[in-house]
Amino acid sequence: MSIKHFLLVGAGGHSTVVLDALQSCGQQQDICVVDESVNQIGKTVLGLIVQRLDSTVEMKGRRFHVSIGRNDVRARIYDALKARGGLPSTIFHPVATIARSASIADGTFVAARAVIAPAAAIGEGVIVNHGAIVDHECVVHNQCHIAPGATLAGNVRLGLRVFIGAGANILPGVTIGDDAIIGAGAVVTADVPPGMTYAGVPARKIR
Repeated sequence: MSIKHFLLVGAGGHSTVVLDALQSCGQQQDICVVDESVNQIGKTVLGLIVQRLDSTVEMKGRRFHVSIGRNDVRARIYDALKARGGLPSTIFHPVATIARSASIADGTFVAARAVIAPAAAIGEGVIVNHGAIVDHECVVHNQCHIAPGATLAGNVRLGLRVFIGAGANILPGVTIGDDAIIGAGAVVTADVPPGMTYAGVPARKIR
């Protein structure tokens, strides 16, 4: 992947994970870390100084990756940069496991020790964090975040912008609606409606 003039957008904790993956792949030149928060400007992320995200900078043909954990913010910035001609880059840590028959769309990040199993389909701007498992024939739609150690068993369906908490387990065939949140350590045994927050074992609606 060519990363000349590459923009890594976001300077919070998740950006260190993404930047480490880039550096682990030997990509260390011409990376510019940017953030829209004035509180982040001038700080460093793994030795790189954070600059301001300039909404007027030319994006046509320029590679970028949005390294922000919060789904709605990541989606907003991602869509804006793409609309201006930016090219979202997909980043895999070198020790992630990705089946040859899996499909992964632009702008997604797959962290170290994560597993994407055969025939799984991952949408745009998704985060599959450390040690998470997306099993066979799962479908994960755009801008979801699967936190460390979470497991999607076979044939799970995630809608848009779903958040799956650390260590949660989604049982086979379950569908989780758009913008739903699953709490850390939850065991989800039945479908979850859009916009709902579920937690516990077995998972139940909490709001």
